[in-house]
Amino acid sequence: MAGKRERIAIRRIENLAARQVTFSKRRRGLFKKAGELSILCDAEVGLAVFSATGKLFQFASSSMNQIIDRYNSHSKILKKADEPSQLDLHEDSNCARLRDELAEASLWLQQMRGEELQSLNVQQLQALEKSLESGLGSVLKTKSQKIMDQISELERKRVQLIEENARLKEQLQASKMEMQVAADSPAVYEEGQSSESVTNTSYPRPPLDTEDSSDTSLRLGLPLYNSK
Repeated sequence: MAGKRERIAIRRIENLAARQVTFSKRRRGLFKKAGELSILCDAEVGLAVFSATGKLFQFASSSMNQIIDRYNSHSKILKKADEPSQLDLHEDSNCARLRDELAEASLWLQQMRGEELQSLNVQQLQALEKSLESGLGSVLKTKSQKIMDQISELERKRVQLIEENARLKEQLQASKMEMQVAADSPAVYEEGQSSESVTNTSYPRPPLDTEDSSDTSLRLGLPLYNSK
């Protein structure tokens, strides 16, 4: 199609004259874009371009020396940030020491369980044996003391239960005796008074009507006595 620009392959231009022309055009376009970037974005821009012949071309939005000094200062700050500090080195050494101690303690614990013994010599095995015997003695002593304490506690509870049982038996016996005494106690009468009189006294009979009694005696033919 007519008028269409061909796409240039990005590789070194072999023709010297064409290379010089392209360098000049691209350099001017690059400096123009850098100036636009500085104005639009309020940025400090510095460009340094060396041609194939060693000629320097530069662009600076303000001052090239100021931009270079600022760049060097910023580079030093970044370099210091990347270098490990003394505190970091100290922490790393502590971590390494703790890892070594943990590895030694883990190995010692395995050897106490009877593992990883192949690397030990006779003297080390004898020292390990003494440590195990000492530790076993302490374990047995502590276990015996715990057992004796449990026995003493059980004996104390047994004595308390026996005393409580005896106290309850005494209370039960006293209650039975009180009930027996209340059931066996006889009725108390006044002197010279019979049970019948007590009964009559307790339950008085209604008085007899004298007229009715007289009439009844006459009807039955009984002699009527004068009470006078």
